Amino acid sequence: MTALVAANGLGETFSRGRDLAAWLGLVPRQVTTGGKPTLLGITKRGSKYLRKLLIQGVHSALPTLSRSARPLGRWLRGLLAWAHGNKAVVALLAKLARIAWSLVQHDTVFAAAPAATA
Repeated sequence: MTALVAANGLGETFSRGRDLAAWLGLVPRQVTTGGKPTLLGITKRGSKYLRKLLIQGVHSALPTLSRSARPLGRWLRGLLAWAHGNKAVVALLAKLARIAWSLVQHDTVFAAAPAATA
């Protein structure tokens, strides 16, 4: 988180969380022609070092997160059921980048939803 804040400030640079994820090169490039948007591959723009650092961190947390009973763990298991592990890492990082932007933008502390009881 500190590397992210050091790279782009306190969030005022981006108006939405998707803009931060796009700056990191984690979301598909969007091209609109004739009023119809088309999503292309990820752009890999932004700080190469920061993206590598964040991807390595998420990659190391993936096994623990995928076994979690929390909503993020359920989302990740559903994603891993059909997507390759590397795609899941980038998708999870894009989701976490949006969450981090929201936390910085609204000056709040992350409060995880309680784990579901079976």
